[in-house]
Amino acid sequence: MITRSTIVKSFAALICVSAGTACAIAAAGDVYVYRVTNGYNKETVGHVRKQLTPATTQQAEVVSVSVDSPALGLERTDIYAPQGRWLRHPLDNHGIPVEYAFSTPLPAVPPDLSAGQSWSVRVPAQAAGESKTRSVRIDGRVQGNERIRVPAGEFDTVRISRTIYAGDADYFITETTIYETDWYSPALGRSVRTETRSVWRDTRSGCRRTEHCDYRGDWQILELAEAPVRRAP
Repeated sequence: MITRSTIVKSFAALICVSAGTACAIAAAGDVYVYRVTNGYNKETVGHVRKQLTPATTQQAEVVSVSVDSPALGLERTDIYAPQGRWLRHPLDNHGIPVEYAFSTPLPAVPPDLSAGQSWSVRVPAQAAGESKTRSVRIDGRVQGNERIRVPAGEFDTVRISRTIYAGDADYFITETTIYETDWYSPALGRSVRTETRSVWRDTRSGCRRTEHCDYRGDWQILELAEAPVRRAP
């Protein structure tokens, strides 16, 4: 008898945690844990736990996200199209993470991972608690291949830089600009390290050149700390 679980596993990508030794199949129930570090003071903020749910299919990866620190936001459900593209994912809005649902997948990871590839795309999105549509823009570039070490081990990755404009401008407050550097593992089908920070400008106080108008959000560094590991046959 062919079950939903069998179908999910059949379509899942084969991933290797360390070349030629430990491999795993990305499937419902798998858990990936990321350590989050404050980039400003290098202190550990906490951990983000991402578990693939039974709703995961060939077309979408549905991920239950939980945290062990209030500083990392609330529990949520993220949804990814193949190759790490975002269907539901939080974006910083003036220092506060807000869940976005994208009308079409946001290409956080491009189809072509060749060094030097760049792209600029606008995607309609709806922020949690709002009925109106926002226009989110992403500018990205593939920087090249890089082998890095994170707490979960060493990975061959593609380094991607992207700038995301959150579409959250509000009168005298500019939209949040989010700067991210991503180390994406094609074998794992997900990032193993992400650095993200944000900036915006608030002129409600009528600030002048001598007054402070520029604000910055958290600088977070996420590194893969735990991943499913099974011995290759």
